[in-house]
Amino acid sequence: MKTVVVTGGIGSGKTEFCKLLSARGIPVYDSDSRTKALYDGQSDLLDDMEDVLGCDLRNEDGGLDRKKLASIIFSDRSKLLAVEEIVHPAVLEDFRRWKAFAPDEVPFVVFESAIVLEKPLFRLIMDYVVLVDAPPEVRLKRACMRDGTSPEKVLERMSRQHFDLSLVDRIVRNDSGLESLEAEAEELFVYLTDKLPSNKLS
Repeated sequence: MKTVVVTGGIGSGKTEFCKLLSARGIPVYDSDSRTKALYDGQSDLLDDMEDVLGCDLRNEDGGLDRKKLASIIFSDRSKLLAVEEIVHPAVLEDFRRWKAFAPDEVPFVVFESAIVLEKPLFRLIMDYVVLVDAPPEVRLKRACMRDGTSPEKVLERMSRQHFDLSLVDRIVRNDSGLESLEAEAEELFVYLTDKLPSNKLS
């Protein structure tokens, strides 16, 4: 079974696009929520992160203090990379376990992630890559409205996101409303299910 990666920057609408594929019966692995579940369910993962950072990362309940982790890794790139070397292999393994339980009859599964193209480790699972995109001003407005965040903070996040277009098989433009996005999802679903030559998606 093939894996289709769906990626895109903040406010691009990649999650909405994945919901449209999910409505067609395609299993979607949301890497953000699955990673949070790993933090909560694997104490050894937190142990390893604390070892590499040299500090306690747990809150009063024993779970990950996400604000503390963010304040550490986003102010020191070396610490971010050190944590990623621990977390990303765990996410990859979790995805493979998750995919093993996907129904045999589905034509493909989706791996949704904003950072996947920046991380060579995940190229092991990429069979086809879709980038959902929209003009910066549209993405900025969406993200501010969705998250209640200031434009300055959204722009800062946007500046940190980069996408290697040489790895992208298809770009979905999401700047014309839900009906247009639904049409894009249906076209992609049909293409990947029926039309894409098997030697292209292997």
